Amino acid sequence: MPKWYLLSIVALLLMGTQRFLYKVSAERGCNTVWTTLVFMATVALLSTVFFVAGSEVVSDIPYLLLVALVNAGAFLAATVTHIEALKRVPATIVYPLIRLDIVLVVLFSVSYFHDRLSAWQIMGIIIALLVIVVLAAEAHEQGPSYKDLKGGFMLMGIAVLSGALAAISSKFAALYTSPLGFMAISYLMATIFSFLLKTQRQGDNAGTNRRDAVVIGLVMGIANFLGFYAYLKALACGPLSLIAPITGMHFTIAIIFSVLIYKERLTPSRILGIALAILSMVLLRL
Repeated sequence: MPKWYLLSIVALLLMGTQRFLYKVSAERGCNTVWTTLVFMATVALLSTVFFVAGSEVVSDIPYLLLVALVNAGAFLAATVTHIEALKRVPATIVYPLIRLDIVLVVLFSVSYFHDRLSAWQIMGIIIALLVIVVLAAEAHEQGPSYKDLKGGFMLMGIAVLSGALAAISSKFAALYTSPLGFMAISYLMATIFSFLLKTQRQGDNAGTNRRDAVVIGLVMGIANFLGFYAYLKALACGPLSLIAPITGMHFTIAIIFSVLIYKERLTPSRILGIALAILSMVLLRL
């Protein structure tokens, strides 16, 4: 079994746990900005400590700063919009739709890195598009029961674009610079952006449960540090067009936890949408 595949599975499990914590933060009414700030700061601190203690060397500092800046901005945007979307639309709809950023990642990987798509992978992209149709239709049918359907879908759209940009920038970092150095700088920048965002939203009424926000952000940060490092190491020795779809299936873990713990309903349309999303991810790996 290839090393990149094993690392991808580890990243899948840890990132799935991290994404479920987005749901926990939303359910507990935590302030999204506080949760994100603690999350980013935790990863930045851990990455810096391990980078300084390790033997990794950065040969091109300007390149590291540039790719870290792009990744930090994109990942922060994806994280904030993801959590906010979960406050408006059920997790069983949010998670599958946001993970369709994998389609954009695969298309970029094919055009830039010249990865070759098999017939199965092309079918996977088509099925991925069907997921949007199925879950969007189901959401509109149940529209009146949601807090802000239109706003939720707008937030998910931003999360998809931002998530794709974050994944692509991670590939460039894994290939051409120090993984730990990249994580340290990227998450330090994301922490600064989060702090500035917190300052701008002092009157935010999205939640004041700061104690839970700190605890959830801390656990989220530890899970992300381990999972993202495994993801970068996988990208350093494997193809983006295969690794991204594998790790992209982590939303299924978050959905399972959401159903088991928060008793979210699995309607026929949602089950079909989730099944199609999983099938899409599987086909994209073939």
